[in-house]
Amino acid sequence: MSESKMLSIWFFVGLMLTVLGLIITCMGIYFVFNPETTTAMAHLNPSLWWGVVMLFSGLLFLIPSWQNHRSGK
Repeated sequence: MSESKMLSIWFFVGLMLTVLGLIITCMGIYFVFNPETTTAMAHLNPSLWWGVVMLFSGLLFLIPSWQNHRSGK
């Protein structure tokens, strides 16, 4: 019988933040090229900035927890 180690909860948090951040970043890039000026702060492009923040914070959770899982710690 092989003993398998469970993944940390931070792996799934990082995975969720990475996926959502990627989707929001793609939408932000789309709105850069096809602007909708119906919102008050559209010129600041908040979806692009928050998508990038979510993407990087998700990777900060995802990469170390994946490496810990692979190394068996």
